[in-house]
Amino acid sequence: MEPVIEVRNLYKTFDEGKSFVLKGLDLKIPKGLITILIGYSGTGKSVLLKHILGLFKPTKGEVIVLGQNLFDMEEEELIRFRTRLGVLFQHAALFDDMTVLENVTFPLREHRRDLSPQEIIEKAIEKLKSSGLDPSHYDKQPSELSSGMQKRVGLARALVLEPAILLYDEPTTGLDPILTGMVDNLIMETHKKHKGSTSVVVTHDLGAAFRIGDYVVMLDKGKVLLEGAPEVFLESDIEVVRHFVEKGLRRSEDV
Repeated sequence: MEPVIEVRNLYKTFDEGKSFVLKGLDLKIPKGLITILIGYSGTGKSVLLKHILGLFKPTKGEVIVLGQNLFDMEEEELIRFRTRLGVLFQHAALFDDMTVLENVTFPLREHRRDLSPQEIIEKAIEKLKSSGLDPSHYDKQPSELSSGMQKRVGLARALVLEPAILLYDEPTTGLDPILTGMVDNLIMETHKKHKGSTSVVVTHDLGAAFRIGDYVVMLDKGKVLLEGAPEVFLESDIEVVRHFVEKGLRRSEDV
């Protein structure tokens, strides 16, 4: 499988080497699939995601995204490169003082100066429709929307620059089972609509990982513990993996 993201011997410390969150992590994320990053809290999932976005600089190691070493780039080049990555944050991270439509047009106004104001609006509406949000909500503020609707707006904003890679940071945290199922379906539907794109989902929800993931990666103690198709995890004899799988699937059955 061709990797779209390659992480090589990645180390990260925030306290000058007293402790490390990432400890020589190696990973290849395959192109065109939905890859799920799982693991207990504190294993480095979100820290890894921020390295892929170029928000954190490695203490040691390399992060290659779409063939580019992120940390060989100047800041301006890195900012431009990030337009090839779309992100749906845990709490949607919408601008409170903007309407739904203004939130989705914002990346276009910042990065697509070649487009006319009308073209920007048309592209934003196209993504909002694709994300399943009714037009009656386009002029509302984020505070007037439900959590599920906010996720749809956040997804539309993440997609509006037509990214090659879409990253989801704990997209279902804090949501009830019905909304969790809605977001999982939205991830799958979005991936199918954007042929050739790659999706990376950081989650604690093992049920979702097995339901929507093509490829699953488990982090433990700052390294990759196990990776492969969901079946690899169900068949694993590694105690940490077995415990995580049993606990995660039991929780999924309870809801």
